[in-house]
Amino acid sequence: MRPLYKIGAFGAALAASFAAAYGIGDAVSPLSTDPGGGGHESAAHSSPAPADTSPGGLQISERGYALDLKTPRVTADEPATLRFVIRDADGRPVTDYRREHEKDLHLIVASRDLTTYRHLHPTRSADGTWTTTTVLPDPGGYRVLADFTPAAEREGLTLGADLAVSGTYTPDALPAPSATATVDGYTVTLDGTLKAGGESDLTFTVRRDGKPVTGLQPYLGAYGHLVALRSGDLAYLHVHPHEEAHGTTVSGPRIAFSATAPSEGAYRLFLDFKAAGQVHTAAFTVRAGEHTSVPAPTPEQHEEQAPHGH
Repeated sequence: MRPLYKIGAFGAALAASFAAAYGIGDAVSPLSTDPGGGGHESAAHSSPAPADTSPGGLQISERGYALDLKTPRVTADEPATLRFVIRDADGRPVTDYRREHEKDLHLIVASRDLTTYRHLHPTRSADGTWTTTTVLPDPGGYRVLADFTPAAEREGLTLGADLAVSGTYTPDALPAPSATATVDGYTVTLDGTLKAGGESDLTFTVRRDGKPVTGLQPYLGAYGHLVALRSGDLAYLHVHPHEEAHGTTVSGPRIAFSATAPSEGAYRLFLDFKAAGQVHTAAFTVRAGEHTSVPAPTPEQHEEQAPHGH
C-alpha cells in the first residue's frame, strides 16, 4: 500500500500519512499509457525525479475514481458498520483491484484532532460494496481514507471523505512532540527528522522491559506499517518501508521508513507492529524540520498520548 508506504498510506501515513499519499497534479488528467512515461531521454542525461511531496486523501474524487461513503454519520462509543463503494468514471462500482501489502484495500479512520485512529481491512461483496465494523469512542469530525489500486491502473490512489460521529464534542489538543511512545507494555523510540518538501528517514526501535524486541513478526508484508497524517487537514503522506518481510521470518528491534512531508507543520505518526501474535499501535507527534530529540514523557504522559486502540 503506497501511502502507508508510498505516502502513498494515518500513512496515511498516519495518515501520515499525514495525508493520504494517496497527486494533486493528476487530479484532472488521466494517467499516461506510455509504458516509458512518455520520455525518450537517456537515463545518463536525465535528472533524477524529485520526491513526490503531494499528499493524498484530501479529495473524494481523483483520476476518474470516487469514494462513495454510504455511512456518513455514526454514534459515538457504539458498534458501527461503515459501508462504501469505490466508483469509476462511469459511476460503476470497482470490483477488481491490485493487491497491495496483502490486501485489496486499506481503510484508515482518524479523528480530526488525531487522538483516535483505526487501520481497518473491510470486506467486499460481489456488487462492489465494502463493509467493516468499528467503534469510535469520541464524538466529532473524522476522516475516512481509502488506499487502493484499481486493477486497471498502475498507480494507486488515496481518497478521503468526512465522517460525523454524534455526541457532545470537545476536541483534544494535539499531543506534544515526543521521541518515545508506550503501548501495551512496549516502548518505541523514534529517531530521525521529518523534512518539509523532501524525503527523510525515520527509524523506530521497539523494546519491552528495557530489552530490544527481536521477534517482530511480518504484518502486511513488512515488519511495521506506518501512516502519517498532517495536523489540520489530515493529509496522507508517502511512506515506504526499508525492509519487506518474507514468510514467517522475524526481525527487530528496528523498523525503518522513508517518509515525504509536503510542508512544515505538525504531523501525527501511527506505527503498527506485530509482536507475540498481536498488532500494536504506537503514536507520535512530530514537527517537520525538527529532530525528535524531545525528552521522553513520563509514564502518565505516555498513557495520555496513546491512541484510542488499533
